[in-house]
Formats: sequence, C-alpha cells, structure tokens
Amino acid sequence: MGQITSHEALAVRWAELCNDPLLRDLPGKVELNAYGTIELSPASTRHARLQAAIAQAFFQLPGGAAMTECAIVTQDGVRVPDVAWASPAFIARHGDSTPLPQAPEICVEVRSPSNTDEEMAMKTRAYLAAGAVEVWIVSEAGALQVFDADSEQPASRYGVRLALPAAAPR
Repeated sequence: MGQITSHEALAVRWAELCNDPLLRDLPGKVELNAYGTIELSPASTRHARLQAAIAQAFFQLPGGAAMTECAIVTQDGVRVPDVAWASPAFIARHGDSTPLPQAPEICVEVRSPSNTDEEMAMKTRAYLAAGAVEVWIVSEAGALQVFDADSEQPASRYGVRLALPAAAPR
C-alpha cells in the first residue's frame, strides 16, 4: 500500500483478509501494520494457556464482554490483542464491528519470545491512542505490567483477580 493508510482503508483491507479463503488456515495471529502489510505471530501452548486464564478472569467481571483476538483499527494498523475486555456501553456502541473502530477498555498482549520491547511499547501506545483505558503486558512467566495513559500502574483499576497458570514441565 506504500503510504500510511487511513482507518477506513485498513478496515477495508481487513475485511478482504477475513474473506480470503487462502488465509483461512494460517497458524498464529494475523495483524496489519500501518502500511496494510500482513504480519504473522506464531502461538505456543503456553501463550494459549495464558490467554485462556486471562479471559476466564475477565468473565468474572460484572457485565461487559471478554474477547480473544479481536481486531482493532489503531494508528499503527489493525492490531489484535490476545485478550480484551469491553464494558456493556462499549458493546452497545460497537457491537460485533470488525475491525473495531476503537479499542475496548482493557487490551492485553501476552508476550512471546519473539516480541521486542519496542514492539510492546508500540502496541501499548496504539491501544491507548485508540481508546483503551488500560493495556496489560503479560510475560510468558506470568509477570503482569499495567499501563494507562499516564504511565505504568501497580495494578488494574478494574479489580480483576488474575490467577495465571504456572509453566508446565516439558
């Protein structure tokens, strides 16, 4: 696509990808960068277990919706947090729009060994700029970092009780 695309162009490109039968069985998470180029991230079993534990914790919050791998149009392309939580008001405004035109209140990235600090910082900024109230970064070891628009915070303001599974022996 050559130049940074508009949100609308990224949404159209995303719809094309979602309907492309050649991309249906790709392993891992698919995202679009700000230029509309496909980026793939392979997933591990540990990554999947952490995603499930976080989603389970979000199901305990009153109201709202827990989502895994929902697409969001951001300033840095269509990004797909591993897990997100959206309030009832957010769901009423956006329903099942794909990609979402705004970030849900909480966006969570489970860090993979291939993720760089720069990439995690970029995604954090992108989700916050798109409207997230908090962005969580969870390491494969289970360490949690919570960011809001101001800085890193000691805990989530949403009172989520997070119990992450220990790494299983190999």
